[in-house]
Amino acid sequence: MVMDVRDSTGTVGQMPVVARSRAHGRVSRLRSALRLSALSLLILATLFAGGFGWFANKVSHLTTPANPAKADAIIVLTGGQSRLDAAMDLLASGKGERLLISGVHPSASRRQLQAATGGDKKLFSCCVDIDRAALDTIGNAEESAKWVESHAYNTVILVTNNYHMPRSLLEMGRLLHGAKLEPYPVVNSNLDNGGWLTKPQALRVLFTEYNKYLLALARGIVPVKQTPDGLALAETAAGG
Repeated sequence: MVMDVRDSTGTVGQMPVVARSRAHGRVSRLRSALRLSALSLLILATLFAGGFGWFANKVSHLTTPANPAKADAIIVLTGGQSRLDAAMDLLASGKGERLLISGVHPSASRRQLQAATGGDKKLFSCCVDIDRAALDTIGNAEESAKWVESHAYNTVILVTNNYHMPRSLLEMGRLLHGAKLEPYPVVNSNLDNGGWLTKPQALRVLFTEYNKYLLALARGIVPVKQTPDGLALAETAAGG
């Protein structure tokens, strides 16, 4: 009986030591996991901030070509009067045979659009096509791809704002496999030499567009399917 009591007493005395050891192990693993998570977040935040700096710097140094090479056609993405004016000027100067205005609001008529651009009425009637189906940049790319394919164009001048150009080229490039895109960025405000850092509105626009650009990159992981053939959703000059 004495031996049994001693054995029992010794075993009981060891239990708290084992429990403390296990508890210490769990705390250590939790601390390691927290440190790893914090380090991962720090790395991601650094990459995000560095990427934004690269994006903003790239966009701010985009300039409008003084005399772009002639292409088969011109595509302009709606979103500002300056974009339309620039595209019509390119068409009038013979830089492309036809112009597609992508993303026009359904309520806007051809006459209203022609009056808004101030372009030559005859030129607008003969050589401008209107896409009313696209609701965003992805839709712009889909409708533009159908238009380019239906006309068998090989080179296309893409007109949009400078901050919108990287994402537009990314989305367009996924679908316009047989055509070469020539960017024609429209610059509304000079952001060279880090000017975007001192302009809250410009900073906000760049930050928003950067996030959309990242989402567009993420979409690249999922294969993009071609849309149905034809130009049924686009209003051509010949069709009125």
